[in-house]
Amino acid sequence: MSTQAVDYPMSEAIAAPRAAQSEELAGLTQIYQDDVNFAVWQRVLENELDQAVAALLANQTSFSLSEIVTPDNVSQALERSLPDVSGRDVLIRDIALLVDAYCCLFDADTAGLRLTQVDRAMCPRFHVDQVPCRLITTYAGPATQWLSESDLNRQKLGRGSNGLPDSSSGLISGDATIQQISAGDVALLKGERWEGNEGRGIVHRSPGVEAGQQRLLMTLDMA
Repeated sequence: MSTQAVDYPMSEAIAAPRAAQSEELAGLTQIYQDDVNFAVWQRVLENELDQAVAALLANQTSFSLSEIVTPDNVSQALERSLPDVSGRDVLIRDIALLVDAYCCLFDADTAGLRLTQVDRAMCPRFHVDQVPCRLITTYAGPATQWLSESDLNRQKLGRGSNGLPDSSSGLISGDATIQQISAGDVALLKGERWEGNEGRGIVHRSPGVEAGQQRLLMTLDMA
């Protein structure tokens, strides 16, 4: 059986995926726009929250927390799991706010929470996530990097790279600018399993981490 390309009227064409950035939490709702695959709430962390994160990272015990939580029980879960450092309650309140916002936005009862102390690039190559939509925020250290649609060749993702590094596989166009959000920013990354978004997930990677540097990374997924 043969197939042929179908030319749709311009009015039916879906625009190239794009990022949407806002200084308001409500700006995250832009993720529901068909042409948005990356929505960012740009924010600056308050001093108390910065200090709480610094105290947590200065604690001698590194940690990685992974739990299914609800808006009602996330605070108790974090109180059980996090080291009892100065200002911990400020961090717990902020995470609880994000869990509540995520569950409200996607009409979900639960979320998969990961909070990890990181001293290396967890996913150093550009990739797309095989999830509907993931929330990422970096409380300390370098934050997530991403590519605009005009700066990449999706055919060079994964196996399409033929084993070559991103820098020489043809994935990144020669004049591309690697974009990066800031510590404190809250990002929603639309993945390949968002209905209608196949082949359009945001292309991103973990940033490099210098010797002696640490990140505090939190992600939320649909549980």
